Amino acid sequence: MNRTGHPGLYVHVPFCKTKCPYCDFYSVPETGRAGKWLRAVLEEASRYSREFPRFDSLYIGGGTPSLLGCDDIGYLVTGLKAIFRFDDGAEVTIELNPDDVTKEKLALYRSLGVNRASLGVQSFDEEEVRFLGRRHSGRQAGEAARLVAEAGFAEFGVDLIYGLPAQTVRSWRKTLYQALSYEPAHLSCYQLTVEGDTPFSRLSREGGLELPDDARGADLFLAMSEYLSGRGFAHYEVSNFARSEETVSRHNVKYWQHTPYLGLGPSAHSFSGRRRWWNHRGLDVYLRELGTGSSAVEDSETLSEEQMRLERLLLGFRTMWGVELKDLPGEDRANRLEDLRKKGLVEVRGERMVPTLTGYLFADRLPLMVSE
Repeated sequence: MNRTGHPGLYVHVPFCKTKCPYCDFYSVPETGRAGKWLRAVLEEASRYSREFPRFDSLYIGGGTPSLLGCDDIGYLVTGLKAIFRFDDGAEVTIELNPDDVTKEKLALYRSLGVNRASLGVQSFDEEEVRFLGRRHSGRQAGEAARLVAEAGFAEFGVDLIYGLPAQTVRSWRKTLYQALSYEPAHLSCYQLTVEGDTPFSRLSREGGLELPDDARGADLFLAMSEYLSGRGFAHYEVSNFARSEETVSRHNVKYWQHTPYLGLGPSAHSFSGRRRWWNHRGLDVYLRELGTGSSAVEDSETLSEEQMRLERLLLGFRTMWGVELKDLPGEDRANRLEDLRKKGLVEVRGERMVPTLTGYLFADRLPLMVSE
């Protein structure tokens, strides 16, 4: 549903005050390096001005973008707009942490053309917030949501995490109810998973962390979808809900529909047609490479036609738009399709196969199931 087909621009702000125990995204303490990072990002951006002259979305993520001071954010956005061309009406998103939100910052973001704010609440419940190692309290999350809702952004989204050890369907519905009370246009609801070398991963290996089993996780997922769909939200991707087609995350849809995107900053990934590349993960390495005139790119790959087809299946089955029938393997395709339809996992709509709500639960396995 990419409206223009133009690429998207992602900027990774690598700074966090503290590291959440579940998070595997690259981040480091700020320690006075924001200025060097800003100059390096704009230097990196200038090197792509011919290959990527025009964008219809800008997503400032992290890390914690809202940690940056007003002058730094202004320097970043103004610099990017001087290097690249952005479409009229481009979607410009910034991620916010609740305890960084102030009226001054929100007013500045709007003056810079930011029209979409994504607030990382994760939970309004005090015990859940503490368990997740967040810096803010449940009360602060609510106050930040109120301030963002009143700031006048064209779109306002809330991020939540579910699948916590003591969470029930009832407590999860309460969290969703609280989120909707601030009238967001978008909700991202991510199931807690154990990732990489994180504190939660180590705790899990030691037997100190027990997450819901598959059955309880499915109950929470289905209850979430039923609750939000019943209140007018479209469940357009496994973890994402939008109040209307206009409030679907234009930037994130690019990832799921193989639209080109450019990533700037340490650990950022980029994609252009069939080539994918990624930057060095460490801030020190990133700064050194750019500071000496070298490339920030750590490695790259060029996808074959078969790899592209498999990725279209992997990504497409995560969305309500599904996949094109022509991307399914040819041999015995009709029988496999009918088998999945009878199991209630997919529906056929014209020349596309789309996952059902139950199919969303098997989104990662559907590509294999249609290929067996």
